[in-house]
Amino acid sequence: MLCQNCGKNEATTHIKQIINGDMAESHLCSDCAAHLGYSDVFSGFGLNLSELFGGFLGDMMPSITSGKTQRCPKCGTSFDEIAHSGKVGCADCYRTFYDKLLPSIQRIHGKIKHSGKTVSAAPEQPKIETKEEKIEKLKAAMNDAVAKQDFENAAKIRDEIKALEGGENK
Repeated sequence: MLCQNCGKNEATTHIKQIINGDMAESHLCSDCAAHLGYSDVFSGFGLNLSELFGGFLGDMMPSITSGKTQRCPKCGTSFDEIAHSGKVGCADCYRTFYDKLLPSIQRIHGKIKHSGKTVSAAPEQPKIETKEEKIEKLKAAMNDAVAKQDFENAAKIRDEIKALEGGENK
């Protein structure tokens, strides 16, 4: 939304006034808002939010004040204004001042890349026995049955082994 006063810059200050029951809304860019006296709404409360949030960016001020001032192409906010107020003008300011904002964002949030939730280890799938492993297991069971003189069970196991090997049952 463009500023209702100048019609050139992105509106970053939104003001609602209710006078005698009638509501009026104004949408202004940062320059017009400062010119009309709407620059610091919280000045009378003893709490300076500009200093609180601006403190995160304050240590970068000497490096950016020299030379030509870079401004956001969409809203016209400079990095000096962001550092002073602690408020970013618009979403494009993040792209425009990425290199200057990155250290502050890291300091505030701890990191800049979202790591998400970690997946716990998947439960181990039961191992599928191969035909050869199954035959070896059955041969061991058949030998145990013979050792116990359980010949009827040993004969059944022998038949299973022959079926797996592709032979005929006798």
